[in-house]
Amino acid sequence: MGTESVFEVVHAVLSAEPISVDQAIAAVESDTAGAVVSFSGVVRNHDGGRPVERLSYSAHPTAHQVMADVVARLVAEHSAGEPGTQPVRIWAAHRIGMLEIGDPALVCAVSAAHRGQAFAVCSELVDRIKDQVPIWKEQFFTDGTVEWVGAGG
Repeated sequence: MGTESVFEVVHAVLSAEPISVDQAIAAVESDTAGAVVSFSGVVRNHDGGRPVERLSYSAHPTAHQVMADVVARLVAEHSAGEPGTQPVRIWAAHRIGMLEIGDPALVCAVSAAHRGQAFAVCSELVDRIKDQVPIWKEQFFTDGTVEWVGAGG
């Protein structure tokens, strides 16, 4: 056995169905994990001081593969540089379709033996998904206007 961390990608998808942070946490928990870090990006009721009614997320046809590739690259980079033999488990999903205020749009969870690695991997995972996966947000404001926000917005 080598000294590298063993990464397991439990889930990395775009989902037309509701997603939950509880589901993500349950999927990555294990007896070897001393830390489970999760993130839930939730639809808020405002943007730039304007009241938002709901959102719709649209994905480029390549977005599913990009999501898988983003997670795979993150795993490759971290497994090369992190000593240890304990598993690191990753769960990530981004909603597509129409979402209401309070709905989770992006959920990620990472479990690891220690909190430092779990926090670092989860934070980087969220940043990379938001920056690289081609998903566009259509915001519906309460005044009836609509605004598109590009990937990474």
